[in-house]
Amino acid sequence: MIPLFPVDEVCPVCHKACLDSFGEHAIHCRELPGFKYRHDLVRDVLFDIFRCAGISAKKEAPVNFLTEPLEGRSTLRPADILVFGWVGGKHACVDLTGVSPLVGLGSSAFTVGQAALKAASGKVIKHEKACLDNQHVFIPFAFDTFGFLAPEAVDLLSRVQRVMHSNVMTPRSMDVVFKRLSFAIQKGVVAQLVARLPTISMSITCFLIKPHYIKKK
Repeated sequence: MIPLFPVDEVCPVCHKACLDSFGEHAIHCRELPGFKYRHDLVRDVLFDIFRCAGISAKKEAPVNFLTEPLEGRSTLRPADILVFGWVGGKHACVDLTGVSPLVGLGSSAFTVGQAALKAASGKVIKHEKACLDNQHVFIPFAFDTFGFLAPEAVDLLSRVQRVMHSNVMTPRSMDVVFKRLSFAIQKGVVAQLVARLPTISMSITCFLIKPHYIKKK
């Protein structure tokens, strides 16, 4: 609840909507930069977590069956992450989606996690049947900008955490999975906000977040 933007100024990225002082539009604006960066950052961190845990996976894997049901094979797309032999020997297609919990609220009451749960359900409707028909498992990985994770994402990370604890016996491996994902989501949100700050504010922000190294005596 910190005012960041002048009210009623046009978004400098999409040039379609006006900014609100607390950054609601900046968070759910789908224009680049920021929106895709947030998705790709979380995907890359999740993939690196699989790698560190010793789990065999591939990023942006071409599976040749993930598509929009109404548009056919003209919209074929890769799996965000393909995890090999994850469920009963079947490969798992992990599809990431990040949403703002503030979009489309209108006059309805705010419910924690509602947007992420809806996004996960939509992904299942789109892709689960195609995965099952091709002997794969589909796992929606939905999160919102407040850090809420859909149950499927929590289950996936919990299992990865157990594998990591078994394979990588270090003190920090106990909770590193959820902390890394949480930080990646927050970093993606910051990127969307900073991309829309006025030039002067952006310079101040970059100065404040720039690492400062203090030489030990």
